[in-house]
Amino acid sequence: MSDTSAAPKRGQDFEQDLDKSDRTVAAFHRKRTPMETVQHVLHGNPTLVPVIVLLVAVGVFGLIAGGKFFSAFNLTLIMQQVSIIGILAAAQSLIILTAGIDLSVAAIMVLMSVIAGNLAVYMGVPAPLAILVALAGGAGAGLMNGFLVTKVKLPPFITTLGTWSIFYALNLWLSGAQSIRSQDIDAEAPLLKFFDENIAIGAARISYGSILMVVVFAVLWYMLNKTAWGRHVYAVGDDKEAAELAGIRTDRTLMSVYMVAGIVCAIAAWASIGRVGSISPQAFYEGNLQSITAVVVGGISLFGGRGSILGALFGALIVGVFNSGLRLAGVDVLWQVFAIGWLIIIAVAIDQWIRKVSA
Repeated sequence: MSDTSAAPKRGQDFEQDLDKSDRTVAAFHRKRTPMETVQHVLHGNPTLVPVIVLLVAVGVFGLIAGGKFFSAFNLTLIMQQVSIIGILAAAQSLIILTAGIDLSVAAIMVLMSVIAGNLAVYMGVPAPLAILVALAGGAGAGLMNGFLVTKVKLPPFITTLGTWSIFYALNLWLSGAQSIRSQDIDAEAPLLKFFDENIAIGAARISYGSILMVVVFAVLWYMLNKTAWGRHVYAVGDDKEAAELAGIRTDRTLMSVYMVAGIVCAIAAWASIGRVGSISPQAFYEGNLQSITAVVVGGISLFGGRGSILGALFGALIVGVFNSGLRLAGVDVLWQVFAIGWLIIIAVAIDQWIRKVSA
């Protein structure tokens, strides 16, 4: 004999389940708050944050420093001042997009400048050949980092901390801890200072180094956004295990990323000779931290897989604008460093907030 009293109960349970489902759907489709809307927009357009910060900084320092800040000479000077760190930030961005970090980018750059300078100035090697050797050396240094990360399975932070010391020691050994003077470069290999040249447009002085920085970012942006290699880089940074399951050769991709980053560091080495005018084995000692600063301020996530490499360009410009604006406003160098420190903390906090975006 069937239990007829159970039928109404089952019907009530079914209605309760429907009510619960309706409430769940209603909650899912609830209207977003203004802050959640902003959060979603920034999550989909990570470069928007540094662009907004850059525009606000330019406006604020323009009001504080007046016409001096907006002069064509000062604006192009900012571009010149950030050109080397900007190129290093481009190399650093490639590594950070794969959820790694490279503490050796500045050491690779200085080592390649020392190699090119010694070959061209002291050993009589034609400057174009010396530059090619430096580019090859940059690729080799990057491959060394990539091999240790992918094959030996060392963490990128520890790997590049170690190779930073190795490359720095080689700098001192090859150079004898002595700089190559500007006049010696002018006499033996003036091509090494090519990026010191500039184009005069009224009061503006656009250096070839500034143009090179923009070109480097444009090329890397195309590679990351318009090629299969770029999609693989983002996939590896977002989730390496999932990328492997999707058939991506993750180790090969990582090796190529470190190699390209090394080549970019070698390009920065050539540009740095023109920017500084001489070759010093101890130049750009803080280049690693400055490149990471530009990347973080530019909205590229330290967790990998998110952000546009153009953000690093805007990040470098933001740091340059802050330094220039505070200097013109008469702020002590100590407080300039203080301001940049807070800028980094705020940028990381914003990144964490954006990453928590809800569906």
